[in-house]
Amino acid sequence: MDARTAATPALTLVGHAVQAAIIDLDGTMIDTLGDFHAALSRLMDELGLPAVSREQVEHRIGKGSEYLVLQTLRIHLRDDQAQDLYPRAIETYQRIYGTINGQYSNPFPGVPEGLASLKAAGLRLACITNKPTRYARELLDLKGLLQHFEVVNGGDAFPRKKPDPMPLVETCKQIGLPTAVVLMIGDSQNDALAARAAGCPVALVTYGYNHGEPVRAVDADGFADRIGDLLPA
Repeated sequence: MDARTAATPALTLVGHAVQAAIIDLDGTMIDTLGDFHAALSRLMDELGLPAVSREQVEHRIGKGSEYLVLQTLRIHLRDDQAQDLYPRAIETYQRIYGTINGQYSNPFPGVPEGLASLKAAGLRLACITNKPTRYARELLDLKGLLQHFEVVNGGDAFPRKKPDPMPLVETCKQIGLPTAVVLMIGDSQNDALAARAAGCPVALVTYGYNHGEPVRAVDADGFADRIGDLLPA
């Protein structure tokens, strides 16, 4: 057994004895819809395409910037047109997003307190997101949350992204814990699928994006209206 595993006490959350939590970013900790909508609005304007609504953007959040940009192009373009325009669009989007990261977003209610409570209860914390790592770290720092995390891995940290289990499996290796004792906390089926495939227990918050679908229909071990509610009363 790894020395860190032995030294970390277990805490029972959503029916599982866990020693750490991996927490998603967009839709779980921070409401970044405003950032995404602003960046995509500027992108569409630069490309000479019609505007997109906040709802259209919200339903496409969670699978990484590449997916978000391509699916947004497909709102107004045929698939072949979207594919042809995509290389220019993703480069332009990343440039725009870097200039507004965090300007139109805020932590969801209870997140700063919830993270502090999880850490105070003895859980080690990591963040996994499909957002590029540098933007994820910058955003967490801007919102005063970076201090809580041992590890932050974005969508560019590994060859595959959630819902593939690789980011969870590799992050568990980085913190020296088996997946079975690391709780995934997310807001969508994307997070749940990755957790199930990795062998992690999973809890979902009820206020996130989940591609516009009811989150309680997702296979998860538990649900919470606030992250801190996952702790025993």
